[in-house]
Amino acid sequence: MEPATFENIIRKYQFTFGRVVDFDPAKDKFLRLDFTKANKELTLEILGNEQAFSDHIQQKLKANNSRYGIGGYAEHRTIYSISTVFDAQQPGEEPRRLHLGVDIWGPAGTPVYAFMGGMVHSFAFNDRYGDYGATLILLHQLDGLPFYTLYGHLSLGDIESLSAGQYVNIGQTIGHFGQPHENGHWPPHLHFQLILDMELKEGDYPGVCKYSEKEKYLANCPDPNLILQLNRYIK
Repeated sequence: MEPATFENIIRKYQFTFGRVVDFDPAKDKFLRLDFTKANKELTLEILGNEQAFSDHIQQKLKANNSRYGIGGYAEHRTIYSISTVFDAQQPGEEPRRLHLGVDIWGPAGTPVYAFMGGMVHSFAFNDRYGDYGATLILLHQLDGLPFYTLYGHLSLGDIESLSAGQYVNIGQTIGHFGQPHENGHWPPHLHFQLILDMELKEGDYPGVCKYSEKEKYLANCPDPNLILQLNRYIK
């Protein structure tokens, strides 16, 4: 599917989509969080300690009177240097640093909802340090065209009773922000990603790519804000 075709279809149905997280537009705000090298507050001491990193996020949200932090699509993130998951496969090769989803940062246990109906495509516990942790992938269809949404960093309990082919309804609780020990050792958040072609993968799909492969991956993983529509609430 061409990205422009997909975007046109999504825009056609945007008004029908439900929430992904609880949110009161009359009072709640989102804080844009920056994880590029421009953010000098994030020292290696903070990034290398999951509790310190989690505390840092929560302090930023509290100081800015924001319910959630948000951001990350097409962001070139230096923070991935803390995990070998994103390292080059061969010496001298380029590491993966370009983020392909939107992250929503908030307290562990925050419910995650299906924004539209769909079917469980696959799920997995990607348990390497820095990986997704508990991961769910749903298959959706609009105007006869399929696409996928990936939910990373969930609670492990959310995927323990799932089965492929299981249907989900709009508004259904499909997960919760996981604790660091079950979400890849990150501060609690949701990684939400759109995918047009799963490339035969199950339970996993790259959420970060090499910068040199930017065009390929951004074409296959369009901007999740087409679904989320939360940018207008960023403080």
